[in-house]
Amino acid sequence: MRNVPTIRDLAKLVRSKNAGPFELTFDVMFDDAERYRMVKESGAVTRETLARAYAIDPGSITNFQFFDPALAFKLTIRRPRPQGSIGETDTFGAQQHAPLLALEVAVPE
Repeated sequence: MRNVPTIRDLAKLVRSKNAGPFELTFDVMFDDAERYRMVKESGAVTRETLARAYAIDPGSITNFQFFDPALAFKLTIRRPRPQGSIGETDTFGAQQHAPLLALEVAVPE
């Protein structure tokens, strides 16, 4: 049985942060062009897979793009609750990246 690498295994940096009162943004950066290309071309990282990872509607993703010069991809989503509102648990958005870490990236053998 083959182990499938995850974003945690492949990326150099995975972070989330506040992007205003109504959005959170996520950055996934690689320090190796081959790993970045492998992730980008794998089809494992799409609006749909990211929406599933966060249990949100794909329409809640306001931005998703790969950025080749930085060997990175970026994701921005609508916050489940406005920043600072009752029930909101992470005003800085710094603890929201965990679902990205477990995203599996199937690579060709």
